[in-house]
Amino acid sequence: MSIESLLRAQAYGLGFDLVGFTRLGPADTADRYEEWIERGHAGEMAYLERGAEKRRDSRRPFPGASSAVVVGMNYGGREPPGPVARYARGDDYHDVMTAKLRELHEWLSSHVGRDVGGKAYVDTGPILERDLARKAGLGWFGKNTNLINPTFGSFFFLGVLVLDCDLVPDEPFEADRCGSCTRCIEACPTDAITAPRELDATLCISYLTIERKGAIPEELREPIGALIYGCDICQDVCPWNVKFAPALDERSPYASRVVLAGKEPRQLARELLGMTQEEFSRAFSKSPMKRAKLRGLKRNAAVVLGNVGTPADTDILATAVDDDTPLVREHAAWALRQIAARSSPARRTRIEPPSS
Repeated sequence: MSIESLLRAQAYGLGFDLVGFTRLGPADTADRYEEWIERGHAGEMAYLERGAEKRRDSRRPFPGASSAVVVGMNYGGREPPGPVARYARGDDYHDVMTAKLRELHEWLSSHVGRDVGGKAYVDTGPILERDLARKAGLGWFGKNTNLINPTFGSFFFLGVLVLDCDLVPDEPFEADRCGSCTRCIEACPTDAITAPRELDATLCISYLTIERKGAIPEELREPIGALIYGCDICQDVCPWNVKFAPALDERSPYASRVVLAGKEPRQLARELLGMTQEEFSRAFSKSPMKRAKLRGLKRNAAVVLGNVGTPADTDILATAVDDDTPLVREHAAWALRQIAARSSPARRTRIEPPSS
């Protein structure tokens, strides 16, 4: 068997669902990416500007880098929708996939009898994984900007193992199979998909609930609806996911952890608002949700209760108005005003925002 066949089989054996090979070199989308940053669409994500040389040319991670193994790993597009995006309900994909890619790297070195130079990337460096994935034949760029695979949909993580050995590349995926469909664009609650394959991250619910560190603009709070962390809407409506997204194995590291499993938005929001730092650290150990920190999740929980809460939620929100963090206090006060307006529209009880 060829080394490519053996590598592919080994990758599947490690739990990856998609595997492709490509040669490294100048990135097709680097210029467009940098224009996107210059337009301010990255918002507060200043880290996206780093490592421009490696981003422009994927041979730059280390001397001699020439090929890449590109993998995809299912995270459960058939799971029911909920207040937390599917990708974040289980263990952190960065850790899970990086460990598997390093194991693949070790196997390759052992098999060929030399220390093969290599470096794993899972959304943690300047490498444009999506660009390499298309070149490795794994799919095309959908109008929602996600990579879509014709037999798998888009509910999968991408990872790259950069190597200093030559692999026979797979054929790039050249077709655009979105056709005239614009469901993802039309479904976005905040109009974050400003044109086909153009996303203004500063409007995206995933950005607002995860990457944005300060207050969520008031005009964007109601469109967030019942979403506490992330958003799957543009993927949920995609016909390729409706038809092809695979189920999640119950043994998957991305299966929902107990603190999230089956929770309705109001229930989860109340639990988050009542959490201590110690409880948060214990409940979300090895979870990608730690990225937002407890104050960010409490902020998001307050917004959700402001959108879907009832007078029964005013107790937990009244407590949150006295939170140590101004960010939480401000959003809790907003939520109380929203609930008051809904429950007594004639009186529209006024609750003043707390001082910072």
